[in-house]
Amino acid sequence: MGSGVAWRLRRCGFDVVITEVEHPMAVRRWVSFSEAIYEGSMTVEGITAHRVVLSDSERIDGICQSGDIPILVCPDPSGIAVLRPEIVVDAILAKRNTGTRRGMAGLVIGLGPGFVAGEDVDCVIETNRGPNLGRCIWTGSAEPNTGIPGVLGGESIKRVLRAPTAGLIHSTRDLGDLVRAGESVASVNGVEVRAQIDGIVRGMLRDKTPVDQGVKIGDIDPRGDIELCRRISDKALAIAGGVLEAVVKYSDRR
Repeated sequence: MGSGVAWRLRRCGFDVVITEVEHPMAVRRWVSFSEAIYEGSMTVEGITAHRVVLSDSERIDGICQSGDIPILVCPDPSGIAVLRPEIVVDAILAKRNTGTRRGMAGLVIGLGPGFVAGEDVDCVIETNRGPNLGRCIWTGSAEPNTGIPGVLGGESIKRVLRAPTAGLIHSTRDLGDLVRAGESVASVNGVEVRAQIDGIVRGMLRDKTPVDQGVKIGDIDPRGDIELCRRISDKALAIAGGVLEAVVKYSDRR
């Protein structure tokens, strides 16, 4: 979701800098700028993120001027102050506030539940699928987390792969692979994870990533179209549209 927001803002001409943790856990790696933390750079639908260090302000400025996105490891929210941002978007989606607060920038936006607009952030963007998806909330909170994945190709819960136990993940199928229900696609600490439906592997955590039991580790797309695996989702774009609305409204008030 954060990559979708960054992509849309960059496409609209805003300079965007992404901060990340040292070991990102993106499932949909083909459309996640966070892969640049591991690979040095990552291109998503025509826009490239380049890994930089916080102290290299000249390179950060140069990447922004080129139309791309700098991404850097900065797990502590207090480090964001060095960048002196005009706007901060918390796209962690932790379902709780992990340290973001009003005053970090002129406009502070939080995605999904865990934030209260008017208290710890200025604006909350609804992330729950339905008629309110992507709406800006200027007073109050987003809808509570349902824990139920959205429907994709007629499937919801069965399309999501979760860790059967805690340990290191070992993927046996790659992104883009076609799989059948019942086939082994990964293992965690030696315990197999099998696909529950036919489809294409749309998402999978990086090999040897440590996970807790029950954590989402992958995603099977029943539509079976590999090109859809390389495109930002409709949900991410809707949320990004809400962020863009809030940013434009804030800019118009200045």
